[in-house]
Amino acid sequence: MSDERTGTDATDPDASSEPRTQPGDEYHSELPPHTIVNLAAALPENLNRPATHTIEISTPAVSRPDRSFTSGTGAVRAPTGPAASEASLQSRRERLRPAGGSAPESAAMLTPDRLLAVNRRTKPPPRGAWNSFVFAATLHLVNLGDSAQVRAHKHLDERIRQEFEGGTRFVPILTRKGGVGKTTVTALLGMALADARDDRIIAVDANPDRGTLSERVTKQTRSTVRDVVTKAASIGGYTDFSTLVSRDATRLDILASDTDPLLSEAFDEDDYNVVADLAARYYSIMLTDCGTGIVHSVMRATLQRADSIVIVSGGSIDEARLASETLTWLEANGYGDLVRNAVVALNTATQGTNLVKLEEIESHFRSRVREIVRIPWDPQLAAGSVISFDDLKPITRLAARTLAAVVVEGLPADRGI
Repeated sequence: MSDERTGTDATDPDASSEPRTQPGDEYHSELPPHTIVNLAAALPENLNRPATHTIEISTPAVSRPDRSFTSGTGAVRAPTGPAASEASLQSRRERLRPAGGSAPESAAMLTPDRLLAVNRRTKPPPRGAWNSFVFAATLHLVNLGDSAQVRAHKHLDERIRQEFEGGTRFVPILTRKGGVGKTTVTALLGMALADARDDRIIAVDANPDRGTLSERVTKQTRSTVRDVVTKAASIGGYTDFSTLVSRDATRLDILASDTDPLLSEAFDEDDYNVVADLAARYYSIMLTDCGTGIVHSVMRATLQRADSIVIVSGGSIDEARLASETLTWLEANGYGDLVRNAVVALNTATQGTNLVKLEEIESHFRSRVREIVRIPWDPQLAAGSVISFDDLKPITRLAARTLAAVVVEGLPADRGI
């Protein structure tokens, strides 16, 4: 019996012992079957062997998140040997470098948090009454870490200590209503900033109507803004400038205004710019205690330099209205960006606070500004004399520190000089 596809006899021993085709194979040649047999018989004996079939299996390449090079066709290849070690080292370097560039790291990047492995020997002792007691009672074997209150305090410090690049930040504190605690808020804000930050902070009294900012700290000099303007050409460094300011325990520097109203009125836009230019050489943040005269030339120079503003409002109806009208005036005169980034310090120590709904006042300002911070009543602030930041009530210090953190978060972190 002949095979229909090969044309060979079924009784052929070669064909019966080793078939050249398997069932299910298809015939794709255009030659007739007998031609195939004749060609096979004409081949040399060493080639007349069972056919070997080679099957090639192609599988799609699976892309992997490998940080090696990529070929032009998009295939990802993983380097091996020395190339793999070098790629891994570069990858670690990139992760440790600051985001946004390949510049070398500064020495400030070598922080204890990055270099020290946290264990029982390197973890600092906990702060907080109960946590410290457990740490001492277990002979330093159990370290629960800082208490929630201490962690919150440290977190607030981190917010206040935001670093700046590219010049001094200017923050005026203003309102159209007198007697709402604007000078007190300026002093509290400056003390909270100076107490938490490592750079220099200055508060300048630019009130043309005899400001009292310098009376909130112990006076160490009788110099005023007028002396700075007069001696500007001879000020060659911070040592010269520091002799003209008073410094309190928090390291806040305060530059007083003139005590003579006639001289104060003479302090104009040009004089303010002289003081601001000198302060920009030595300080990271300059607070300006502004007067109520919003159309005064000093106010114009102050607003032109401002990175953010603090509006002080009392808790009474007329005080809240005048603070809101201050925002309206600023918007109408091209300072809309400052209004949207403004912070309202709501002084609850003024008269009439207990008769109004403070939450409604806050709701109104929240629709216009970035943040509102309440300043509580404090007996030391009510006295109107020298302020000792450490002796304030804890809730007052917390309000001042919160105001400082909110103000700092609204300042540009990096900009051109």
